[in-house]
Amino acid sequence: MKILLVEDDSQIASFVKLGLASNQFMVDVAYDGVMGEKLALQKKYDVIILDVILPGINGFQLCQNLRSNNIKTPILMLTSLNSTEDKVTGFESGADDYLLKPFAFQELLARIRALNRRNNEMILNPILKVLDLELNTVSMRVKRNDNEIKLTTLEYKLLELLLSHPGKVFDRIEIAEKIWGTTFNTGTNFINVHINSLRNKIDKDYPIKLIHTVKGIGYVVHDEG
Repeated sequence: MKILLVEDDSQIASFVKLGLASNQFMVDVAYDGVMGEKLALQKKYDVIILDVILPGINGFQLCQNLRSNNIKTPILMLTSLNSTEDKVTGFESGADDYLLKPFAFQELLARIRALNRRNNEMILNPILKVLDLELNTVSMRVKRNDNEIKLTTLEYKLLELLLSHPGKVFDRIEIAEKIWGTTFNTGTNFINVHINSLRNKIDKDYPIKLIHTVKGIGYVVHDEG
């Protein structure tokens, strides 16, 4: 597995690179956002690890730049910024996971492997579909009845989770763990807001509703009306 680590703290960068190398990973290190962007655009990586506070280009902007350049490599944000607003900014920028400093190396390793495994599964099974709703995990395009639907990054991640297990009811805690990690504050109505926004885009103009609320439990996608 080939990793790009963008981290301006030389001690953390050396620690992470040594640990990953001991697990047979190949690691390129960039110490600022400009070099990180250059490497990410020039080479193919399995996972990209981004610090947020970087010289040149910060991690949020770098993540957004990479997504704008059609780089779909899984991105893990590695940062000391721990507010809900920071996490939301990271995910809206296109990040796939978020790990706070200080961290245990074994957790970082587990998250890298999970991101890579999930990415490989999507490559093998790129189309998720229920009734006339289709999500292409490679192009990241969503269509219903052949009409393309524009989603935010978080809306896309929610829909991808629900469509990957049609008929399965996800409670809010499980959604938070799957998408935002266990440190996300599930006590807010943040998930409800994004589910409602997603439902307006997916179901509003169609007679058969696909995104359903199971009262007192959570949310599910099915085509039973």
